[in-house]
Amino acid sequence: MDNITEIAFQIILFAGNGKSSAMEAIQEAKEGNFEEADRLIEEAGTELGKAHNYQTKLLQEEASGEGTSVNVILVHSQDHLMTSMTVRDLAVEIIEIYRNK
Repeated sequence: MDNITEIAFQIILFAGNGKSSAMEAIQEAKEGNFEEADRLIEEAGTELGKAHNYQTKLLQEEASGEGTSVNVILVHSQDHLMTSMTVRDLAVEIIEIYRNK
């Protein structure tokens, strides 16, 4: 497996972890468990941060002229990361709605 594919899979892994934690946080908020919801949102942010670090590495390589060819797995990883970040952002808002209910 080449380096770009390995990085893409790391992005997919950590983005998926972050999205799962955000979705779990919504469920905890729905049950009124706001302390656990907040913990899960923080966990989601940590996981998404790890994925973002891999993405940043790719961007830095590209900017320094060391970019590699784009493959479908890399495109998928970027889509997965952006979607997961959106889910986390929406989860924060949904949790606040439940908290203020």
